[in-house]
Amino acid sequence: MTTTPPSRGRRRAPSRMERAAGRAAALQKPRVILALLLLLALTCVMLLDGYLRAEVGGDQRVRTGASSSDVPDDVLEGGPILSFRGGQATTVSVPDKTIALTFDDGPNPTWTPQVLEILEEYDVPGTFFMVGSMVSRYPDIVDDLVDQGNEVGIHTFTHVDLSYQSDARVTREIEQTQLALAGAAGITTTLFRAPYSSETDAIDNYSWPVYKKLGEDGYTSVFIDTDSDDWKKPGVSKIIKWATPEDGEGASVLFHDAGGERSQTIKALPKYIEKMRAKGYTFTTISGVMAEQGAGAPDAAAGAGQGTAPGAEAAQGGTGTDNGTGTGTGTGADGGSQLQAAHREATGTTLYEGKALIAAVRVAEWTVPALSVGLMVVGVAVMGRFGMMLILARRHYRQRNKRRFSWGPTVTRPVSVIVPAYNEKECIANTLKSLAKSTHPIEVIIVDDGSSDGTSEIAREAADALGMTNVRVIRQENAGKPAALNNGVRNASHDIVVMMDGDTVFEAETVRHLVQPFADPEVGAVAGNAKVGNRNTVIGAWQHIEYVMGFNLDRRMYDLLRCMPTIPGAIGAFRREAVLEVGGMSEDTLAEDTDITIAMHRAGWRVVYQEHARAWTEAPGSLKQLWSQRYRWSYGTMQALWKHRESLTDKGPSGRFGRVGMPLVVIFQIITPVFAPLIDVFTAYSMIFIDFKAALLAWLAVLGIQLFCAAYAFRLDREKYRYLLMMPLQQLAYRQMMYLVLIHSCVTALTGGRLRWQKLKRTGEVGTPAGAGG
Repeated sequence: MTTTPPSRGRRRAPSRMERAAGRAAALQKPRVILALLLLLALTCVMLLDGYLRAEVGGDQRVRTGASSSDVPDDVLEGGPILSFRGGQATTVSVPDKTIALTFDDGPNPTWTPQVLEILEEYDVPGTFFMVGSMVSRYPDIVDDLVDQGNEVGIHTFTHVDLSYQSDARVTREIEQTQLALAGAAGITTTLFRAPYSSETDAIDNYSWPVYKKLGEDGYTSVFIDTDSDDWKKPGVSKIIKWATPEDGEGASVLFHDAGGERSQTIKALPKYIEKMRAKGYTFTTISGVMAEQGAGAPDAAAGAGQGTAPGAEAAQGGTGTDNGTGTGTGTGADGGSQLQAAHREATGTTLYEGKALIAAVRVAEWTVPALSVGLMVVGVAVMGRFGMMLILARRHYRQRNKRRFSWGPTVTRPVSVIVPAYNEKECIANTLKSLAKSTHPIEVIIVDDGSSDGTSEIAREAADALGMTNVRVIRQENAGKPAALNNGVRNASHDIVVMMDGDTVFEAETVRHLVQPFADPEVGAVAGNAKVGNRNTVIGAWQHIEYVMGFNLDRRMYDLLRCMPTIPGAIGAFRREAVLEVGGMSEDTLAEDTDITIAMHRAGWRVVYQEHARAWTEAPGSLKQLWSQRYRWSYGTMQALWKHRESLTDKGPSGRFGRVGMPLVVIFQIITPVFAPLIDVFTAYSMIFIDFKAALLAWLAVLGIQLFCAAYAFRLDREKYRYLLMMPLQQLAYRQMMYLVLIHSCVTALTGGRLRWQKLKRTGEVGTPAGAGG
């Protein structure tokens, strides 16, 4: 064994990367926070969209048959308009020969505009009780509706039965709807209709407290006298019949402009108006009924906004200032245009918060469908990749394991094994012990990159103890892994160099298998089969699955496509002349293994995968170390791809990599993983807001496909299947972390940040290959 001392002279000046290290380290935390905020923002957008899309169900109460013993008799037997002026419950009936047309559950982009056209054609006003979530989704319809002179009331934000909700939920449902109205049309309202309500005699002991509370806040609750039951879709004639009051009585009549298919309503409405006019009826709004009956304008609701409030006279077509600060052209008994008495102009905080809500909903309305399409494309691409991997991996396995398969004449000449080492005292002895058993003739070059833990002394002592005379230890000042590898290549005695990490152990046959492809003169580099040695922990098992399925299955595919993107640093072999031809290991990126692999393609060399050449490496043992390693890998890969972007327009092997390999890496190692966490978020969204069973089955189906691919990869590598029991948990935890790492790397790349090499803490627990197996 020989030892080369470190070079003398002045201490090396810090490299460009090292000079940027302090600045980069200071920027990492904000970038992590930004990555998390991006994911949180998208999650919030999806939650908002799901909340808005809570479907309106059939008109039925959560509970029926409850007692009404607490409800005053004069309310149960009174008219359909209930207010609490002066704290006293008062009801108002619709005058004879008068119809107050009311519509529930809107606005709807299909049916509400058709209803408005009919009302405008017949010069009839309507009172629309709107669901706040629908208002926020279709604000322009609400604005047109109000401009046309129709009246608006609150129908809660999510169409929930308030009778069985907490006071806080009741308040929230009302306030959110008021904000939606403020943002959509610049108004708030004092009218309220509870979902699943009907006539006043249906008020029970559960709903009565809600009406009292809202009445105390200044709201007027509106019920019905006559129900068209159009939601049942009984036919046009029955809708008209059921909506017609008896014996010339006045009525608050219920139709629906949303909540389902409303074509029968659209057909029935003009016929109904014509029929009622022929009977001598006139049409008005709820405010118009109250004004005509002398009840006055509805009170201003607490928190409903400030502004002009036309008085009772305005509701009858004149101008007035009763309880209001302004005037408005009114609606007569049979239609017209006005600022309804129940409306209040939204100002101040209410107006701005309402506009902010509408803006947020518009973002959600655009984002979620776009995400749906994008994730569908990603899902199809990922499934296609799985299929392609399985087909090509099977073909690769069959091709390379045929009895008659051969790379050419057996390679028996000695090779140089280069081991870059920086503070590897825990592992270097095990590395040398494994190399001592090599069945292929080798020389070992250990390049000590300025270690401070006695790595070179331990290596020398281990070589002496093993009787290895083919070991050289070269010491250099700390310059980084690429510089250490280049130093080793320059000092190599043989034309084939094998590169391995200082924490890695080889099997006895590893080198022999690894160098056989060099019998083909076109082969310039060979990727070995890296395996996780410390797989008996949860983190280790997760990485083991990733290595077998994600890395080695991929390499079989890339090998057949002749566009291998990365030779793993733990185990790879190169023609020495090819390494020197491309300029050696570059310090331009943090992924020197990916960088030189792409450079090999661009120089015209073929890069292949040798599955039988196995190396056992120590994977990061903590989440922090794993994050650091994968962050560097992801960022370094992006750097390497950007550095070699000109291969996209090259010819020959370089162009093949640029137009086949590079897109595959970008799509499946950068783009789709960035979207992958959103797939899980979207799955949760679907379970909560769309169809729990269907979403769960879809997620399980995807997991099943991944398990099948992983099981096949384990079979090809002859691994034990028990580790696959960890895969469901890997999908829920480990995978999310990897996505955040990638997003973090993307943010760093986009902001122009730099990283330095991070030394991972080693334990030396990966000993001999036999001990690492299983």
